[in-house]
Amino acid sequence: MKFSTNFISAGREYSTFEVHVPAPYLRREFELKDAKKAEITVCGLGFYKLFVNGKDITRGHLSPYISNPDHFLYFDNYDLTPYINNGKNVIGLLLGNGQLDAVGGQVWDLQITPYRAAPKAALTFEAVLENGERTEFDALSGFKCAPSPITFDDMRIGEFYDARLEKCGWNDVGYDDSDWADAIKVETPRGKCLIADIDPVLPVCELTPVSITPDAKVSGWSTMKSHLYRHLTDDEYFGFNEADDPNGGYMYEFERNMAGIIRLNIKNAKPGQRLLIQFGEKLFDDGGLDMRAMQFLPPRFDHRIIYTCKGGDEVYTPSFTYFGFKYVIVKGIDEAQAVPELLTAIPVNTDIKQTGEFSCSDEVTNKLWACGVNSVFSNFVHYPTDCPHREKLGWMNDAATSAEHVTMFFTPDRNYREWTRQMRAAMTEEGQMPGIVPTAGWGYAWGSGPISERCLVYITYYNWLYRGETTLIKENATAILRYINYVSVKRNSRGLVELGLGDWMQVGTNGASNHYTPVDFTDTAMCVDLCRKAAKLYEVIGMKAQQDFANAVADELRAALRKYYINTKTLTVKERNQTSQALAIRYDIFDEAEKVVAFERLVDIIENDDEYICTGMIGLQVIFDLLSEYGRTDLAFKMITRPEFPSYGNWIKNGATAMIETFLPYEGQMNSLNHHIFSHIMAWFVKRLVGILPNPYLENANEVTFAPKFIDALGNAQAKVKLPVGEVSVEWHREGEDILYTVTVPEGAVAELCLEAGWQTSDGFTWRPAPVGTTTFRLIYESKRDSKRISSTR
Repeated sequence: MKFSTNFISAGREYSTFEVHVPAPYLRREFELKDAKKAEITVCGLGFYKLFVNGKDITRGHLSPYISNPDHFLYFDNYDLTPYINNGKNVIGLLLGNGQLDAVGGQVWDLQITPYRAAPKAALTFEAVLENGERTEFDALSGFKCAPSPITFDDMRIGEFYDARLEKCGWNDVGYDDSDWADAIKVETPRGKCLIADIDPVLPVCELTPVSITPDAKVSGWSTMKSHLYRHLTDDEYFGFNEADDPNGGYMYEFERNMAGIIRLNIKNAKPGQRLLIQFGEKLFDDGGLDMRAMQFLPPRFDHRIIYTCKGGDEVYTPSFTYFGFKYVIVKGIDEAQAVPELLTAIPVNTDIKQTGEFSCSDEVTNKLWACGVNSVFSNFVHYPTDCPHREKLGWMNDAATSAEHVTMFFTPDRNYREWTRQMRAAMTEEGQMPGIVPTAGWGYAWGSGPISERCLVYITYYNWLYRGETTLIKENATAILRYINYVSVKRNSRGLVELGLGDWMQVGTNGASNHYTPVDFTDTAMCVDLCRKAAKLYEVIGMKAQQDFANAVADELRAALRKYYINTKTLTVKERNQTSQALAIRYDIFDEAEKVVAFERLVDIIENDDEYICTGMIGLQVIFDLLSEYGRTDLAFKMITRPEFPSYGNWIKNGATAMIETFLPYEGQMNSLNHHIFSHIMAWFVKRLVGILPNPYLENANEVTFAPKFIDALGNAQAKVKLPVGEVSVEWHREGEDILYTVTVPEGAVAELCLEAGWQTSDGFTWRPAPVGTTTFRLIYESKRDSKRISSTR
């Protein structure tokens, strides 16, 4: 396998809002006889599709990866042996803009990157003949180019396609390319060459519409002009002519909000018939497609496909974009064409596998689990993203919040490893990381801080906790140490950290505009936690000096928090709110002897808030586990599932099919309706309502404690979690006043049953080992019994 960094392109001009440069076709015909083996190693920037003798063999959607090409150049390697003819052959490439020319990324300065350029490609073809001879060539060996029917493409904006410009057979042997131009040699980005050792982005299934409504309209345009486009007049910003305005089309509704593409299958199209296909997540209260959340781009370039027909029966799927949607307006078709078969929704996501399951007797909880699963998949396109409809960025604050349950119930390992490589590359000399990765420079001045940068530690920690793996620890150990040093020297005069976002997405806000908890408290508390987790990681790989340093920084930060924020007489944090009190208990800012009373004060605060959640993403990540650990699972369950606003249950009441980015009244939602930021309750469901706690003593990833928290609201619950040695499962249900608790333990695992106060087995035990295989315990309630206490840094 060889890497060639000789890049070619069809030209040097790249697309802008004003100038649309078509995606280029590249092709090279060659002759090869008696080939024993053939392979190609290819890098297409930003994205590519690869064809051999007319067959699309591309590894996945949006290949090879999304990166800063001045950091890394990702290649894919293909075995071409099954596709090669004994004689004439042709290699074809179709290139898309991707991150190289991110026209729709102006909010994050992607239009001013030093590497911005027209799409380009590099490749090495290698073949071994039967006689042992070798033949090879790279991209400079005679590729020819021509414009494709994709007249404009952008991952965030969408795709414009003119079927009249199709070149039938362009990627097959014998095509006449005599009028094609020669590809030109262009600059090579500075990044290191790597094979994209990741799980690719693949289609998941196909969904047909559940309804089609004529005379569709779009609402909320008037609220959309973001700060980036305030200088434009309405005519310049909206720019609608009759063809661009989606009003008056047919509204296609699908069963759930998703990340995906569509397949267009239009019958009896007229030559030149122009279709506008507009995507959206939500309906406005007037029944129109609510576009208020689509505020980062001008409406005429916002989440849409423009398709021009060549005539007859036509089939099309976009190549270099994807959308977040539940609703699609199609304008430009007649009534006869507005049939269900016109549009098929195809969800796409990184091919991570779901390894965990959960269900129970409460339907709201089951729907929330399904929403969480949907949001994890929808927001994993190469790496964790923040929403599939608008930003499509690797926000580290969101991924830090999701690191535990994504690792616990899915298989993100390969892609997490590659993403942390990009985090290390984005780290500054002093140890700061940006809020988004990859980036070309945006995200250091805003959106960063411990809320985001803890992501490197969390991904590494939970990979070790649930897999028992040390590879990520060893790869990230130096970078983690640099970051701990960075926050240690950035402390303010009080010894506190105040570097970035605070309790983001506080209930009732659309962002960080209303911090009920001071940023220096949340930042410092999170730094205590990430330092403790880092110390454990250093312990695991025997880096004693680094372990001591991480613990020393944590001790100093904890002491500063206690000095300036903890009232040792009332055992409350000064602000007396849910986030501050919960963090101080969870991250051991309170002494062990203080925690019981401090927890009582937390319950007082919650009750004063009428038992509603009143926190943001940082507080919500810890508060429900904390309530369960101290015997108030019933309260946590009520806060999550109650139908009144604000709650997760209120989302379900309003028809949510994915997790939502903000706790605002549903009619006022102007952010993402498909977001993974609050899906961490998935781990709480399994760990607390079912009782599966893998690696409870932080010693063995194949050890599990069954520690259920039974509440009156549930009659049964069941879950499965995959340990490194195999699947562990639990199913429990009520039988009269007793509970039958059935566990299945795989060979090679170590397991125990550990009951909370009041519960015991029918033979009088509160703790029992659980043997390999399937065992059923009959549990009875005995209020005088005490449970075995489990403590951990989790």
